[in-house]
Amino acid sequence: HAGDGGYIGREDKEVIAPVIEHLKAKGMNLVGPISADTAYLKNEDEQVDAYLAMYHDQGLPVIKTSGFGNSVNITLGLPFIRTSVDHGTAYDMAGKKEVDETSLLEASYLAFKLANQNQCD
Repeated sequence: HAGDGGYIGREDKEVIAPVIEHLKAKGMNLVGPISADTAYLKNEDEQVDAYLAMYHDQGLPVIKTSGFGNSVNITLGLPFIRTSVDHGTAYDMAGKKEVDETSLLEASYLAFKLANQNQCD
């Protein structure tokens, strides 16, 4: 629960919140830390471009609730660009024409866009 203000963990309060404040001071429009179980509820009336989750399983419920089928998962902190579809591997559906390809196309497009942006920087 984002550390509950330090009652059940201090990392959100002592590490993550100061980084968010630092980035906000540089002009980034950020909110947080927000508890993963209510992240979507707190922002359902606001337009957001992205959710940043500290762990894979914290972000997936938000993605799958708010835009399943056209969302993209990005893994940060790797030495290469990694995007993935929001529905997982779906091996059980492979070859059956049961999976909507939108998320795959969006993940591929974003990876391409990030790769081109990286080359230009």
